[in-house]
Amino acid sequence: MNDKDSQTRERGLAVVRTVAELRKAVAAFRAAGRTIGLVPTMGALHEGHVSLVAGALARGDVPAASIFVNPTQFGPNEDFAAYPRDEAGDFAKLEAAGCRIVFAPDKDEMYPTPMLTTVKVTGVTDGLCGPFRPGHFEGVATVVTKLLMMAMPDRGYFGEKDFQQLQVIKTMVRDLAMPVEIVGMPTVREPDGLAMSSRNRYLAAAERETALRLYREMTAVALAVRGGGASCTEATAAASVALLAAGFDKVEYLTVVDAESLRPLEKVAGPARVIVAARLGRTRLIDNIAVG
Repeated sequence: MNDKDSQTRERGLAVVRTVAELRKAVAAFRAAGRTIGLVPTMGALHEGHVSLVAGALARGDVPAASIFVNPTQFGPNEDFAAYPRDEAGDFAKLEAAGCRIVFAPDKDEMYPTPMLTTVKVTGVTDGLCGPFRPGHFEGVATVVTKLLMMAMPDRGYFGEKDFQQLQVIKTMVRDLAMPVEIVGMPTVREPDGLAMSSRNRYLAAAERETALRLYREMTAVALAVRGGGASCTEATAAASVALLAAGFDKVEYLTVVDAESLRPLEKVAGPARVIVAARLGRTRLIDNIAVG
């Protein structure tokens, strides 16, 4: 731990509930010449979220997190009401990680009036989760825009596990010329390869074992298609069959895409990702890895 990290950790975590309090807390650090790194979350924090705080500290930013389960990105049959919440535990994790500010608003603070303005990103939302979750990315883009405007950070930190979301936010920030750098941080995995996710707690013991097949099959696809080797269509079709045989209830998609545009590829000739969404019991799991 360097001196800057030590000083950051010693001073504790400020919990703020309103936009005015958030801006006041951020302004105090800016007056001292510090930069701000925002980590937007929906709570139920795990080591993946903690790694985003660590990423902000590593770049010299004052880490500020938000915790808000955003209703506008959930569909009518999704798990908004059941989404895991543990505010006290989340605050403890953030403080231990060296976070300095946590913005934990209620719905009325985030949406004090009916929303007549929304942010819609096209292109990178057309495939993958887009058709399966209508309105989801509009909800994500809108709430992230609001959080960036409320905190005005120098950098925003997002995990690569939700790779499509990361590309949506990067596209939005680029197209709207927002004065913030979006930093994508590597997916944090359990020792056995399962990507850390707040929804993993939904998995029963047997389902948790079955879920490991996601990472194994993605890895097999990445090895097969890298360097323009096997057909992406053939490799992903075989992997989908293997997941269903292993006990998955449905494979919504398993494909190889261009790492920026997210367009499906038949042969890999540049940066690409293997990306998947599959249902196991009541849990929807997403994951991705780089090819090569």
